[in-house]
Amino acid sequence: MYEPVKDGVDKTVRSVSYTESKPPNDLSEFVHSFWELKTLDKLPDDFCLHALPDACVNILFNQTDTRIAGVTVLRTTYEVLNLGKQFHYAGIQFLPGVWQGDQDETTDSFVGTPYTGELPLIETSAALAKVDMPAKQPVFANLVYQLIERKLVATNVVTANILANIDAIQTVADMAESTHMSPRQLQRTLKKSTGFSPHDLLKVLRLQQSFKHHYLDTYADQSHFIHSFKKITGYTPAQYYRKFDV
Repeated sequence: MYEPVKDGVDKTVRSVSYTESKPPNDLSEFVHSFWELKTLDKLPDDFCLHALPDACVNILFNQTDTRIAGVTVLRTTYEVLNLGKQFHYAGIQFLPGVWQGDQDETTDSFVGTPYTGELPLIETSAALAKVDMPAKQPVFANLVYQLIERKLVATNVVTANILANIDAIQTVADMAESTHMSPRQLQRTLKKSTGFSPHDLLKVLRLQQSFKHHYLDTYADQSHFIHSFKKITGYTPAQYYRKFDV
C-alpha cells in the first residue's frame, strides 16, 4: 500500500498538532487519510509547513475561516507554506489518480481565498468546524460518498496498478509494463487522469519510497539519490532528517 510521508514540521516547533486517521474500509481504495493540522497555543513566530509532493490530491478546509477551502495538489517540487502564528486546517487526502475533477481547477499553491466552486466544501467545512477530530470522520466520509456519486472520485486502474507494483518499478518502462500499456499510451492516460507525466510521477513516487526503504532500492546510486532528493525537497537527505520530524 502507498504510504506517503507527512509534510515537514520543524523539530524545534512546539504546540502544533498533526492528526491522521484512516477512512472507512469501503473508501480505502480512494482515500489515504483524513487529517487535521492545528496550533494548540499561539506561536511566538510564524509557522512554515514544508509541503512535499506525493501525487495525492487534497481537499483542504480552513477551520478558522470556513469560507476558505479548495482542491490542491503539489506537482514535482516542495512548497513552503507560511500558516502564521495560529491556524486550524483539516482535509481529505486522496490516493493518486482517483480525483476525476477538472485538473485545471486544482491549485498547486497555498489555498487562502474563499471557495467559489460548485462543490459543497463550505457547508462541509462549517460542519467539520463544530466537532473534534473523531467526530469529523463521518463528515469527511459523507463528502467522499457525494463525490463518488458525482463521479468526481473513482477508481483509476492505471494508478492502482502502479501503486500495487511500486516496489518493483524503477523506470517509466517498468511503470508501463505494470499497466500493460506502451510508454506512449501511458503518457496520454496519466496526463489526462492525473496531470502528471510518467517521468514526473516516477520522480515523486521514488522520493516517497526513499523515506521507507534504502535509497538503492529506488535509485541507481547515492549521487543520483542526493541530487534528486535535494531537487524535490530543497534539502539533502541528511539536512532534511536533521531539520524535520519525519
